[in-house]
Amino acid sequence: MAVYAIGDIQGCYDPFRRLLDELDFEPATDTLWLAGDLVNRGPKSLKTLRFVKSLGDSAITVLGNHDLHLLALMAGAVRHGKRFSSLEKLLRADDVDELCDWLRRRPLAHYDKALDSLLVHAGTHPGWSVKRTLALAEEVEQELRQGDYEMLLGKMYGNTPNRWSGKLSGYKRLRFIINCLTRMRVITATGALNFSHNGSPWRARKNLRPWFAAEDRKTAATRIVFGHWSQLGLIVLPDLISLDTGCVWGRQLTAVRLDKRIPQVTQVQGQR
Repeated sequence: MAVYAIGDIQGCYDPFRRLLDELDFEPATDTLWLAGDLVNRGPKSLKTLRFVKSLGDSAITVLGNHDLHLLALMAGAVRHGKRFSSLEKLLRADDVDELCDWLRRRPLAHYDKALDSLLVHAGTHPGWSVKRTLALAEEVEQELRQGDYEMLLGKMYGNTPNRWSGKLSGYKRLRFIINCLTRMRVITATGALNFSHNGSPWRARKNLRPWFAAEDRKTAATRIVFGHWSQLGLIVLPDLISLDTGCVWGRQLTAVRLDKRIPQVTQVQGQR
């Protein structure tokens, strides 16, 4: 019985299946943690989504920003564009309603007490504990699972507010939570979210730092598993695992075994 965490698949179905073969993954006994962004950019988003759904409880996936955008497209909350042309086949599929209904019921954060590990797509606010992260994620999850979820999908876009306050309410509050969990990479020295930088952290301006490098981060004692930041690449530390290694850009798709004291890393070549 093994627990594997895999970074952003983004429709790269063939490398995903090769990676599972390398792992000798057995759905009856093993578990996958998928760091979100199952779809978009890669050539086989439809096959990817169908396969992950077919794994049932053997696959735990959190929502990424591209997954949420697919849901917004499906709900008519945003317009289609060339940037998301890789999703056209999925959006025309006979089972797209079923697939998207399943997808919008995925969590934004998942915690395993036995592994003391928190799975998110992009990160978590330095001022949030694990318990707080899960509670705030649940606020968004509840909205997504209700009948009027389309309104949230239309209101989630935007970079403001960029500072957390417990006094935030309504869609501003939900947008901030979504941005933290699915889009965040760097923050300012005063803790504000910054979305202008998506390159490597050492190329960021002096007043910007990775979210996980913030002083007094409240999740510092828990292992955080995340993807989203392909320019950051693979990091495997006792309290931090960064998984997005740019498969969709022709680099690698990476799996890290979480239930071993010394994590095991397995990679396969990506595709364009």
